[in-house]
Amino acid sequence: MKAFAANNYLLRHARLEVRLIYTAFLGLVVVGMLTMAAFELYHIGPTPSRVAAYYRGGEHGGEMTFAKTFRELVEVTHFHAFIMGIVYLVLAHLFIASPLRPDIKRGFILLTFAGLFGDLLSPWLVRYVSAMFAPVALLSWLAEWIGFTAFVAVPLVEMWGAPARNRRPPE
Repeated sequence: MKAFAANNYLLRHARLEVRLIYTAFLGLVVVGMLTMAAFELYHIGPTPSRVAAYYRGGEHGGEMTFAKTFRELVEVTHFHAFIMGIVYLVLAHLFIASPLRPDIKRGFILLTFAGLFGDLLSPWLVRYVSAMFAPVALLSWLAEWIGFTAFVAVPLVEMWGAPARNRRPPE
């Protein structure tokens, strides 16, 4: 972690062992992202009406569903706030150790956070305020997908795509 404190730390300069650990973590994140996509698209649904039916109750996949209870929303929010906060923190740290311009980094960091925050808030809005908030969930998912894809792809390219001549031993 000390290396991250250096202003000029780049992943391409990390030792092989460190790059292997980060790559394994990013691989697990990809598995998490794929299962997240399967849940969002298949179980909840890719349309505002399906999102509304999932949280407010109604017909979903030819079956009647009940509205999510306060307790169900608290459990999901509690778990996701903690685990997604940790995943976001680690991925964002890896992402900022890339040579992208600071304004691009800030844009992706804010976009991803907005997506995560919207993903936590939108079920509550859909369930207790109005089904009109269902597009917020879909936009939040899109922001998460764009952000997390960058958070995974950029570090991988930085670690493994940089020409060997640009690698220098860690200080």
